[in-house]
Amino acid sequence: MALTTFQAELEAFAAAAQAAFIAAADADALEAARVEYLGAKSGRLKDVQKQLGGVPKEDKPAAGKAFNDAKTVVEAAFNEAKERLGSGAQATSREPFDRTLPGKRAPLGHLHPITQTIDELKDLMGRLGFTVAVGPEIEDEWHNFEALNIPAAHPARDPLENFYLSTAKVSTGKPGAAKSDAAKSDSGAPLLLRSQTSTVQIRVMENTKPPVRIISLGRVYRPDTADATHYPMFHQIEGLLIDRHVTMADLKSVLRLFASSFLGGDVHIRFRPSFFPFTEPSVEVDMSWHDDKGNLRWIEMGGAGMVDPNVLAAVGYDPEEVTGFAFGLGVERVCARRHNVTDIREFYRNDVRFLHQF
Repeated sequence: MALTTFQAELEAFAAAAQAAFIAAADADALEAARVEYLGAKSGRLKDVQKQLGGVPKEDKPAAGKAFNDAKTVVEAAFNEAKERLGSGAQATSREPFDRTLPGKRAPLGHLHPITQTIDELKDLMGRLGFTVAVGPEIEDEWHNFEALNIPAAHPARDPLENFYLSTAKVSTGKPGAAKSDAAKSDSGAPLLLRSQTSTVQIRVMENTKPPVRIISLGRVYRPDTADATHYPMFHQIEGLLIDRHVTMADLKSVLRLFASSFLGGDVHIRFRPSFFPFTEPSVEVDMSWHDDKGNLRWIEMGGAGMVDPNVLAAVGYDPEEVTGFAFGLGVERVCARRHNVTDIREFYRNDVRFLHQF
């Protein structure tokens, strides 16, 4: 198609469209004209645009400019007609609005499944007599390691196993230290993101005389590779009971009651001998899990044990007078077990389709 022929087609199209928009007497007529001339699928503008492909290559720049100019003129004519009629671009006839009909309720969000789990665990453990305690997520080495019977040479203190804040300093916080002493305070110790909620039990015991019966729930940080059961940031529920004559049987009873109350009667838990510096004896707590194929397997829920006498002595308790147990469980894992989620990474992918289920 020659350039002059294409330009003539454009002029005819623009003139016809302008005339149709001017002649529109109401919103319905204007909408019909818009669909005929500017419709996205079958409008005449689309037909003219297809003819652009037949223009010789050397004339395409001029033809493209002429097409854009004609389109602008037609759209301006439509907008003028729209303002003249005082209607929207997509105005159509509608039934009269009935104000007596009930309105549509706006969709509301809900709490994240991890937050829901934390709230339920607080309520459950509260019924077992435990009160909630909180502590900072940024900790010093005394509360995160030393008071928990983790010496300086212990591999758990390796910088590769923790998130240290290398430029920050803080006083050791060791009980009995002269915190007002500027020299000691300035010497300080490096800060780190807490690797366990056991730090909270130390802070509570430093300021509370026995008996103590607390839980602490919050975020902890470890440089783990993310997989189906691990994440570098996760949540723990920490439990601590200190009193006279507390035994391992009390610990097992509380954990079995916790599991059956939160996870249901079909759950089974088992205790395996283990080692933690801050408990002696120590156990790993596992829970049963059915995978996608229906096979029974065991997943580690967390660690537990009797509070080590060194930990009691570090906070000023007399190990000859009181005993206690402590446990730390992964909130993501118990949440996944309850809802039959096989990969805890799903909780952090922010997929609304997944989160809507809870």
